Amino acid sequence: MVNGQELICQVDESDQMIGPCQRSDAHRLGLRHRAVHILVFNSEGELFLQKRSGTKDVNPGLWDTSAAGHVDFGESYGECARRELAEELGIESQAALEPLFKLEANGDTGWEFVQVYQAIHDGEISLEAGEIDEGRWFGLSELETWIARGGEGLTPSFQILWARFCGI
Repeated sequence: MVNGQELICQVDESDQMIGPCQRSDAHRLGLRHRAVHILVFNSEGELFLQKRSGTKDVNPGLWDTSAAGHVDFGESYGECARRELAEELGIESQAALEPLFKLEANGDTGWEFVQVYQAIHDGEISLEAGEIDEGRWFGLSELETWIARGGEGLTPSFQILWARFCGI
């Protein structure tokens, strides 16, 4: 942390490390940086989504992937994914997350290289107070209908990665 701001990884157009930067600078200046999103499914095939807190500076009150976050400086994508699962959902699993794909950094992703993971979880979920207003399991057909009707209430980043996940 510097001046109360978390330090994240600034990267070049090939996702090679340049050095640390403050999260607020990355977004304000449009610097390329790293993030993870995790899709948590249960054994019934439902996907857990979180509703972002209304106090968040980006996409407040919108439904988003199960867990997500910026990769801290000095942290790998995988380490970040495990940390975000524990912090946001209380899921502390030593099991390997399945990497699915990586989205390229561009204006649509907020200049984030986004590594997307998948996890299967049937246990308890404990939402991070102050970060998440609510969460629930969604059937895939329910999500498809929601998105087909315009996706109102879903974050743009979720819609982008869901389209890629579904091969659209």
